[in-house]
Amino acid sequence: MEHVSNKVIIPITGVIIAIIAIAVVMINFEQPETMEIEDTIDREIQPVEETTPEIQEKLDEIKKINLENTYSPKDREWITSGPFQIDRSEYLLGEKIFLRIGGLDYKEKGQVVFLRPLNITHYEVYWSIPFDGADKPAFNYYLQPQLSKIKGYCSVDDFVGDWRVVFRGTDYQNLEFKIIEDILPGDENNYQPVC
Repeated sequence: MEHVSNKVIIPITGVIIAIIAIAVVMINFEQPETMEIEDTIDREIQPVEETTPEIQEKLDEIKKINLENTYSPKDREWITSGPFQIDRSEYLLGEKIFLRIGGLDYKEKGQVVFLRPLNITHYEVYWSIPFDGADKPAFNYYLQPQLSKIKGYCSVDDFVGDWRVVFRGTDYQNLEFKIIEDILPGDENNYQPVC
């Protein structure tokens, strides 16, 4: 009987040794989860060789374009007629016209009407804003003239010129402002002809 059990023990020992050998091999081939990173903190950046004339010409051209396109809005002037104010006397195409209404009397009711120029002597209603002092004695409003094929505003020529702001239902004097043909940088695509 001893002879039979030795035959069984030898194959089991062989299997155990094979499992241990496979485990050792797998542990040695396992990839670490960390990576080596090159240390560049103490290295100096080496300057590139001199700029070629072609590259310098392009750099100068870009600098010139950036200087031409710098934009800063004009200071607000607050042109006033009674409780009505607009923030400037001149706007670029694309700039918002800021209307500020404050201190309307309880009985004051009417419309603020923006008139765009048709020619030197004639105007057309572009936009009207109702007001009622009993409802709201103060509020602000932004207006930005925009091209519209549906409304018939086809090109910048429909906006450039001397505008008027009329206060229907009141005796307040009209306000005047001008829209010039310069376009707010970045808004050029919004003022391509649409008709």
